[in-house]
Order: sequence, then structure tokens, then C-alpha cells
Amino acid sequence: MGDRIYVGKAADDAAGDRGWLLGHFKTPGDIRHSADVEIKWGVHRKGDRRADWARGERRTALLVLISGRFRLEFPGEDVVLTEQGDYCVWARGVDHSWEAEEESVVMTVRWPSIPGYALPG
Repeated sequence: MGDRIYVGKAADDAAGDRGWLLGHFKTPGDIRHSADVEIKWGVHRKGDRRADWARGERRTALLVLISGRFRLEFPGEDVVLTEQGDYCVWARGVDHSWEAEEESVVMTVRWPSIPGYALPG
């Protein structure tokens, strides 16, 4: 649809870039390239966990539960999202991890989009 409109399927597009649909890592000139925001479509099997805690985070994040049951872990506090539309926002500097307690689909939005945060694998 040209360089100003993009239509896709989140599950298909996410599979090609570890879940990320939009952010600094997309090719410059692609409408999905952004230094302002990152958006991820996360599909997780029951028991999936983040490989390591995210520490020293320099972005603010929003995670919205689409389906399933998803636990966010923060120092001294866990948040469990159980109903479609449940969400959590956390500020820059807040360490975190997560676990899919059931098969889950989540959408994550982070801002700004900063290179250098990808985990190996």
C-alpha cells in the first residue's frame, strides 16, 4: 500500500522479528521504523519465562493482556493479569521479569525505542 500505509497480521509479522512489530530495529524508511516507540505481539506457551531480569531499564512500558494469564515480576511485587484488557504500566528504572502462567497473548508498548536491549537467543 505504498510507504505511508502498512497492513499486516500481528502473529505473522511478529514471527519474523522475535515478536516486535514496530521500533528502531525495523529498516529505516519502513513505516514501522521508530525511535519513539516499540510494539510487540507476544505469543507465549504456558511456562514461558523471560530468560533474565531486565535491569537498569531506560524505557517506560505498557503490557496489555489479550488472552491467557500472565505474571509480571517486579522487585518485591508480582502483578497477575487474568482478564482480557488487564494491563500494567511501569516506569523507567523498574527492574522486571515475567512468566506465562497459561498460554498467553500480550501486547507490549515501550518508549522510547533504544538499541541494545535484545537478549541473546
